[in-house]
Amino acid sequence: QVQLVESGGGSVQPGGSLRLSCAASASTYSSYCMGWFRQAPGKEREGVAQIYSKFGIRYYAASVKGRFTISQDNAKNTMYLQMNSLKPEDTAMYYCAARLGPCAYGGSWYERDFGYWGQGTQVTVSS
Repeated sequence: QVQLVESGGGSVQPGGSLRLSCAASASTYSSYCMGWFRQAPGKEREGVAQIYSKFGIRYYAASVKGRFTISQDNAKNTMYLQMNSLKPEDTAMYYCAARLGPCAYGGSWYERDFGYWGQGTQVTVSS
């Protein structure tokens, strides 16, 4: 089992940046597909980005491609989501997730694809 703890959320103006962190209780570098999801009030949880570092694979949702970057530091057992050019529609609770094994080809975009979750960190983009 792996435990996940997110941090780094906050409030930022449109066009600003934030970096989210997800600390894992064990190494996930070669054995887990790691992902970020988000959920806005009244909406379903949606996949944002995924990484399978063993093969250097990254996937992004169309809504964040070019603005967000997912990365992983194996030495720190930590995954990151660098979010630039933030928009009000990026406002949501952001969750870190892990799935044993590789990401599905093209990405694993459903909640049911991931078995381990963090508690979430709030991101608010507003002027």
